[in-house]
Amino acid sequence: MGKTTQNETDIRAAIADERRELADTFDELTAEQWDAPSLCAGWRVREVVAHMSLGFRHSLPRTLAELLKARGSLHRMTDRCARADAARFSTAELTALLRDNAHHPWTPPVGGHTAALGHDVVHGLDVTAALGVERAVPLDRVRVLLAAVDTRSLKFFGVDLTGVRLCADDLDWSHGGGTPVRGAAQDLLLVAYGRKVPAGRLRGERSERFVRG
Repeated sequence: MGKTTQNETDIRAAIADERRELADTFDELTAEQWDAPSLCAGWRVREVVAHMSLGFRHSLPRTLAELLKARGSLHRMTDRCARADAARFSTAELTALLRDNAHHPWTPPVGGHTAALGHDVVHGLDVTAALGVERAVPLDRVRVLLAAVDTRSLKFFGVDLTGVRLCADDLDWSHGGGTPVRGAAQDLLLVAYGRKVPAGRLRGERSERFVRG
């Protein structure tokens, strides 16, 4: 078994902190907010939060069984599970699943702990940005995730940066080539993960292509 590096230890600690902080944030949401649309197309806030705990609750055999039911479509599987779990668990149970699993070792199939951190941070922003809840993700977490943005990850999330350079206002980070699109690092992270962000968060003559209609 490989030795855990200091960087991995720091990322695991960041994951635990992110889950606990998000659970506290979600605990404050109203019933109307839980049923409001998120940045994830077709999902309300409750589906997003239900999805966030899927990896804690499903073993690999169960995940494979669900994938088989979905005829091999990961998107169809996650959508079906999120909707079923959102109906099954109360909002208090959904936040407890996140808080109680702060140190759960789950990671996505690829990307390791950095991908797990991205899963939590971006889905958290899918909720808070959509609702207009002011939550600043600590920049050290955002920095780790932006450092992992590359051609392959952009393709995975269906992001086209042709003619655009993303430039963060609050971090020394940029990506792409062309006309600058500027904004807070966490909003550019959403763009890099294939999200359309709320109006008023980005600047630049080509920013509208990344803004929700």
